[in-house]
Amino acid sequence: MTGFVSFVGSGPGDPELLTLKAVDRLKRADAVLFDDLSSGPILSHARSGADLVGVGKRAGRPSPKQHHVSRLLVDYAQLDQRVVRLKSGDSGMFGRLEEELVALRAAGIPYEIIPGIPSACAAAAAAGIPLTRRLTARRVQFVTGHDVSGQLPDDLDLKALADPTASTVVFMGKRTFPRLLEALTARGLPADTPAILAESVSTPDQNITRTTIAKLAEQLLSEIGDKPALILYGPFAES
Repeated sequence: MTGFVSFVGSGPGDPELLTLKAVDRLKRADAVLFDDLSSGPILSHARSGADLVGVGKRAGRPSPKQHHVSRLLVDYAQLDQRVVRLKSGDSGMFGRLEEELVALRAAGIPYEIIPGIPSACAAAAAAGIPLTRRLTARRVQFVTGHDVSGQLPDDLDLKALADPTASTVVFMGKRTFPRLLEALTARGLPADTPAILAESVSTPDQNITRTTIAKLAEQLLSEIGDKPALILYGPFAES
């Protein structure tokens, strides 16, 4: 068997932020299984004739089951295909990478992981701020805002997330942030802690909103919208 899978991080959405290695694998792939946020102009780098298969998952929308995506990867590779599994941001960060690696290992299929620019780093860059600040924001923490049921995870380290000296980035948290805020302020995080809502980062629809955690939670109670977003909060979020 000569099938091979390349897990490619596509970055936050701007095709100019793809790595050279990512473009190379797209140009040589027989099949590209892509997430919703990795579609559009990024797929223009795929070679003519390659199978392009959308397998993305978006909150609140019908999505392929994970076992089906993993099965597709195995099936294509067992046909001796060069496969690219295209994931947004960096594929190892909240991208269901582990389940797909397990399926490939069980089938004896070789693979590689090509990192991409994490969306958290792109969001900070778009906002014109660093993720760390000397003396005031020495630690960075990334956390998912929902579990498999779409609810706020009940095993979050809330003490760490309420640390006023940490840089915190919440992935997929627009729906659950108001509830998270209650827990954070109950543990002492000031309600006026700077926050940023970064939507559709690095795309033509990009929108950066600077606010506080309290005002952001109030905003999200009335309007969530359908743009993919990150929430950043902490002392680093000050402009």
